[in-house]
Amino acid sequence: MSAPADELPSPAEPPARPRLDAGQLAAVLKREGAGRITGELVIPARPARHAPLPPELDPRLARALAARGIERLYSHQAESWGHVRAGRHTVVVTPTASGKTLCYNLPVLQAALEARAKALYLFPTKALSQDQVAELNELNAAGALGIRAFTFDGDTPGDARKAVRTRGDIVVTNPDMLHQGILPHHTKWAQFFENLRFVVIDELHTYRGVFGSHVANVLRRLRRVCRFYGVDPVFIASSATIANPGELATGLVGARVAAVTESGAPQGARHLLFWNPPVVNPDLGIRASSTSQTTRLARQTVEAGLKTIVFARSRLTVEVITKYLKDTFDADPRRPPRVRAYRGGYLPTARRDTERRLRAGGVDCVVSTSALELGVDIGSLDVCLLNGYPGTVAGTWQRLGRAGRRNRASLGVLVAGSDPLDQYVIRNPEFFLGADPEHARIDPDQLLILLDHVRCAAFELPFGEGERFGAGPPGELLAYLEEEGVLHREGGSWHWMADSYPANAVSLRSVAEGNFTVIDTTGGGQEVIAEVDFSSAPMTLYEGAIYLVQARPWQVERLDWEGRKAFVTRTRADYYTDSIDYTRLKVLDRFAGSGAGGSACAHGEAHLVRRMAGYKKIRYYTHENVGYGPINLPDQELHTTAVWWQLDAGALEAAFPSREQALDGFLGAAYALHHVAALQSMAELHDLGRAVGDGQGTWFAAVDAQGRGGARTLSGEAVDLQAPDRRFQPAVFLYDNYPGGIGLSAPLYDRRREVVEGARALVRGCDCRHGCPACVGPILASDQVRGFSPRQAALRLLDLLAAAPA
Repeated sequence: MSAPADELPSPAEPPARPRLDAGQLAAVLKREGAGRITGELVIPARPARHAPLPPELDPRLARALAARGIERLYSHQAESWGHVRAGRHTVVVTPTASGKTLCYNLPVLQAALEARAKALYLFPTKALSQDQVAELNELNAAGALGIRAFTFDGDTPGDARKAVRTRGDIVVTNPDMLHQGILPHHTKWAQFFENLRFVVIDELHTYRGVFGSHVANVLRRLRRVCRFYGVDPVFIASSATIANPGELATGLVGARVAAVTESGAPQGARHLLFWNPPVVNPDLGIRASSTSQTTRLARQTVEAGLKTIVFARSRLTVEVITKYLKDTFDADPRRPPRVRAYRGGYLPTARRDTERRLRAGGVDCVVSTSALELGVDIGSLDVCLLNGYPGTVAGTWQRLGRAGRRNRASLGVLVAGSDPLDQYVIRNPEFFLGADPEHARIDPDQLLILLDHVRCAAFELPFGEGERFGAGPPGELLAYLEEEGVLHREGGSWHWMADSYPANAVSLRSVAEGNFTVIDTTGGGQEVIAEVDFSSAPMTLYEGAIYLVQARPWQVERLDWEGRKAFVTRTRADYYTDSIDYTRLKVLDRFAGSGAGGSACAHGEAHLVRRMAGYKKIRYYTHENVGYGPINLPDQELHTTAVWWQLDAGALEAAFPSREQALDGFLGAAYALHHVAALQSMAELHDLGRAVGDGQGTWFAAVDAQGRGGARTLSGEAVDLQAPDRRFQPAVFLYDNYPGGIGLSAPLYDRRREVVEGARALVRGCDCRHGCPACVGPILASDQVRGFSPRQAALRLLDLLAAAPA
């Protein structure tokens, strides 16, 4: 539910405010936000702990450090130096801006100067790769080291690739390029691999779930190729704070890893406030929009002269907040922009320009998705505003760490949204303040992922009898591939015999190949202005959509799905668009189940079909719907694993006067179960999906524009649930939102009782009267209109699930 218009920011010029530091502004917000602040944390400043430069450090490298103002090391840098020089795999886990880069650059450069040893650097994004090469080049120039550092990614020109392979001392790339561009062609890299001594993995915490499981197998293949060339490189990793850095690093590398976790870097005082928007409709429990509250706070911090970063959870929200802030601070086109947006989909040149402006201090406020959560150098910032809880404790601290560099004080404000996870954290700040960061989980031996990489590894080098790959010899998988005709066994070895190039068909991120390019055709020209990944395209590039770049609107006129192109024109629309999707789920196989009769909880395999049915037009500031439009795109299909709860039809008839009320109970219960399951499994909300339906793919439940639940076919046609011949046994499904699953649904099945009890407590403990976004979802109609309370319907259904046999 949107906030009233008077809760939203006005584009009028704000009054001037005196300049404050972050600590002073925190005190002002505490006074002005009385009743909205539910918790506070102050972390005092911490002095640096130093160690001398290693005595064996090459004099040229010492001079380069001195030229950069570095006369001694922090204690964690010295500790990591000792581990790496002793040949131990090492992971460094310290806060943002604590000098982690030097932990791996120092031993790598020392070895390159001593013995021309080579190193391979892996970064999850191209922006980080560019940052690293710039850092290395600055050190190189400062000490006249003569070390050659190059990037190798999809943007590297063909004529430069040979020089990178043969002349590069340090090659900076990403896991995708290692997977598809280096390992399958390792013979061209023979000179590099024969001298490879170090592999650096930055932002280790990003390698979790499906992506991390794939990367672990890519590293298995890397170590296998290294053994072929007679080398065994030392792995050096760096990570943001997570609960199990050593365990994650060991799982990725496949060998024991020493963890350096105590930072010696100085840190300014840090202030953290928990901000809950005020209730504007007590009957429905509707709170003011978190977007409007975040925008108000951002205006206040910028007016106070503080450099600010705002994190939003979606690309659309980034553009909306940027629009509101630009209306205030960038109304004069003659002045350079003070507010910039930063997100995936922008062209690399646009993102690099924003990064340069931030480092130079030319931007007062940047609004970003998690794209700036990683360690891209963006200079010194004072304030970090979070528009909604990021979903994990570790992710929250990572984002808050982007403000407050070295000895400067910083302010972080977590502005809660209306969903249950946000409201739980904001009402129970002790949960966040006392919680350990989440564990990062990977499952590299998941059968489908492992099979993909055994296939890739066999293409790179023949498999020998008894050779291990991961947990053990992949004999059964090799035999399967032999039956499929892609491997040929000769003596004790399996050799690749197919014409295909297997790595090209395996995506590390489990999404379809091919980004969409956004082409501006205004005035008859054709200029590429953005790119959109495949999974986001159906939600953002349908015909009629308003596509935003730096809050400037373009309208999608035509979408070439096969050619992966969207043709857009400039517009002056005063609204933005948001897609509406339907999800139908069909159970394929049941692995485990509990209960009796028709009341049960089960875990199994499912097939999912997602259809974009249409879109809404939403006016700026008032957030009123001003129109709808259809979307005609191919269905998105997903094969995954799920856990589901269902009740006997007789029990439902006895508990609910109508099937419509029972269905609304399922919709509200599904909303609560989804959020509780994400919290209990320490997963991000989007890692899990939810659906309500009959499990046969015949019908699914949806919520209409008035907030009423109903049954529909995938084509959007209403289903008459009262028909006497209509089977009515709905189920709540929670599914892994990734192809093949990532292992979330099985633990949820094991904890099925705790999940249901948590959802009951959430709904029962809510302060609303009839149902709200903090318990059963964004229901728009009250019991006076519906004739019953959606909250009570959901609670009744959860009571039935809790009473069902275990």
